[in-house]
Amino acid sequence: MQQYSLNKLYSHYTMGIIKRAEFEGYIYRYYLTNQEKTCLSHWNRDDYEDYISWFYQRLHKAIDAYNDIGFTFETYMVKFIQNSSREYRVRKTTNSITEYSVWSARVPELYAHEEPPDYSHEKSNNIIKKLVSEQSGRKESRRILALVLKCYYYISDDFIDHIAPKIGIDKKELREMMTKIREIRQKKDDEIYQMKERIYRQYYRCLVYEKRLSHIPENTISYSKLKYRMEKARKILENMRKRITLIRTEATNKQVAEVIGISKGTVDASLHKLKIRLNTLSGKANLN
Repeated sequence: MQQYSLNKLYSHYTMGIIKRAEFEGYIYRYYLTNQEKTCLSHWNRDDYEDYISWFYQRLHKAIDAYNDIGFTFETYMVKFIQNSSREYRVRKTTNSITEYSVWSARVPELYAHEEPPDYSHEKSNNIIKKLVSEQSGRKESRRILALVLKCYYYISDDFIDHIAPKIGIDKKELREMMTKIREIRQKKDDEIYQMKERIYRQYYRCLVYEKRLSHIPENTISYSKLKYRMEKARKILENMRKRITLIRTEATNKQVAEVIGISKGTVDASLHKLKIRLNTLSGKANLN
């Protein structure tokens, strides 16, 4: 194959002497074994081989794009390699920057989470434990049950098993109640999850823009454009974070009442009394 020039190979291909797949294979092997005949002779060999593998996936369309309008196929391929190698370098740099940004980032869990609400995981568990330790009577146990269901979003199965006997309810029954409240809230929980995912993606987008910006000389058009995109992305991120703080993760009193099988007014009163009791215990209320 190497005894033929690319022009000769192309001629054989157009005459049907060699098939398309065979022609593409010849071109691939030609450039793989003749790096010194390309404009990339100065490249590291490993980088060059990676490029040729990347280039091969685009070879099919490159052949189709060739038109014999005054310059040879070999000249066309020289130009194609020049342009595609630049694209390859840009893509590789961008991917490296993206990978660096992702691996070096330390995203706090709450970065994409709403600001710690009154019913956050730690607060919910501490509040419930404190109320359980000071509870007196069946009525207060039922009030704590209402609170547990209201805080379902932050309650783990282990905590359910731990708290159930302390408030006088069977573990299985409490698990069934938690399953029911989660089913009722599924649509809203999916909305929260999807918004968090969008916030994470936007956060990494900002990181990539910032890292790419550090590789571009200042006072250039490219720098100005990318800086504008980065600033816009940051504003979008902050707006997204503000929006998620408005989404409440606790169940409504009406939903809690539906699961327990009591009136909403009873749940309202129960949580209000727990708020008063918590004020007595800790000197500050954490319930809404």
